[in-house]
Amino acid sequence: MNRTETAPRPRRSTEKSVLDRMSGLWRYRELLVGLVRKELKVKYKGSAVGFLWSMLNPALYLVVFYFAFQVVLRNRIPNFAIYLLSGLLVWNLFSTALAGATRAVVGNAAIVKKVSFPREVLPLASVGAAFVHFLLQSVVLLGALALFRYPPSPTFLLLVPVALVSLLLFTSALAVALSAVNVYARDTEHLIELVLLAWFWATPIVYQYRLVADQLGEASWVYRLNPVTPVVLTFQRAIYNRIEPSGLAILPAGKGVAWYLGQLGAVAAFSLVVLSLAFRLFGRLEGNFAEEL
Repeated sequence: MNRTETAPRPRRSTEKSVLDRMSGLWRYRELLVGLVRKELKVKYKGSAVGFLWSMLNPALYLVVFYFAFQVVLRNRIPNFAIYLLSGLLVWNLFSTALAGATRAVVGNAAIVKKVSFPREVLPLASVGAAFVHFLLQSVVLLGALALFRYPPSPTFLLLVPVALVSLLLFTSALAVALSAVNVYARDTEHLIELVLLAWFWATPIVYQYRLVADQLGEASWVYRLNPVTPVVLTFQRAIYNRIEPSGLAILPAGKGVAWYLGQLGAVAAFSLVVLSLAFRLFGRLEGNFAEEL
């Protein structure tokens, strides 16, 4: 009996340049907006309080961390609530977007197999939904600023939009890449949960930046290789606006707007490179999405 061996099916890639993919996303921008709305509606479908859950999330984190670090561990950071929220909102945007985007393609397998459209829209919709949650959660921060009559820095507040754009670029780059990898390696979405847990503690959100940077000395730039750190530092400088309150070293000393802008520019430039590579990776992998799903 002759046995016919079937050769493994070669992985097809969709040969498009990064500019072509960006152009395709622009043409399907209405679909992107629609998917963002869908994610928001599905998340709170049947919920009694709806979007209020977005504001309860940072509020609960604030209560838990305040009790753990101020009451139990006696953290000496003055106005810890403001300090925590200014970094926590950045982290919530990053982690929520990345966790949702990683499973975006797999979670929408039905439309991926039947409808032709730029699949990158799916992870980017998760980033867009996380950004809406960020805006809603910012209400908690504004409430805390009003409650404690705490003045942010008008000068450094101008850098907040730049920091947001840098963060969204970096998050989008990872989102596109991980969503494609997760189609072939389903453990990716579980692994990213562990990575994000470690990443959170590697970012100066619940402890002061200079607790680590001053020990590193001239090598403190290594600590800022974490692309989320410069964004968090910018938010803390703009909103918390205290460098050494009560003699406690917290934020980088003697650094002006130019230094922060340079840090954010480095994050944005790095993110654009990673985003370009992510689009190329997505293009190489998406040809067999239907078969893998």
